[in-house]
Order: sequence, then structure tokens, then C-alpha cells
Amino acid sequence: MTHPVDVHVGKRIRHRRWLVGMTQQQLAERVGIKFQQIQKYETGANRVSASRLWDIADALEVSVSFFFEGLNEEDTKASNKIPADILGDKEALDLVRSYYAIPEAQRRRLFELARVLSDVA
Repeated sequence: MTHPVDVHVGKRIRHRRWLVGMTQQQLAERVGIKFQQIQKYETGANRVSASRLWDIADALEVSVSFFFEGLNEEDTKASNKIPADILGDKEALDLVRSYYAIPEAQRRRLFELARVLSDVA
């Protein structure tokens, strides 16, 4: 049985890895482990030791505390329409990356369209 803290830390590892555009293989190489171990950390199947978390934080260029941010918010997350950590979702992160790849003038028009559509929904 996975512990909720291990699952949260794993999600934060995945979130940061996606944010910097790093693969599991690349992170594993920087930390000196196999990519399968990164997979297990990200799902919470395996607990990350303090020293390994330190190495992962260094490789992802964040403080160790980053992995624990929002931990207390997990309980209220299910009741919200929009997750507290919206960029933890790969699809949302891809959407944001695509959005910022659009030229600014077109991006503003797309933003206005999205606002209109969301008001209708």
C-alpha cells in the first residue's frame, strides 16, 4: 500500500521533470540510477530516501522542500473543480507550452476566445 506522502512527492518529481522538459531516463542518469526506479518514485510505489531526494532536487534544480509543497492541500483537492497543482497534469502542461509558443497577438485572441467559451460552459 502506498503512503499518501510518497504519492505526493512522486507527483511533484514528475511535475518538475515535465516542467523542465526532462525524460525519466535523463533524470535517472543525472541521479545515477535506472529509469525504472524514477518510475516507481513518481507513482509512489517506492519511497524516496532523503539522500536520493536531495540528489533529485539537485538534478531538477529545486529545493527539497519543493516536493512537499501543497501536501496539506491534497485533502481539499478533490472538492475543487480545478486542481491546486494544475501543471501536475501532463495535458495541462502541454497546453501551456503550446499556448506560449503562439505569437503574442494571436495568443491574446485565443485567450479572449477561451474566456468567452468558459463563460458559456
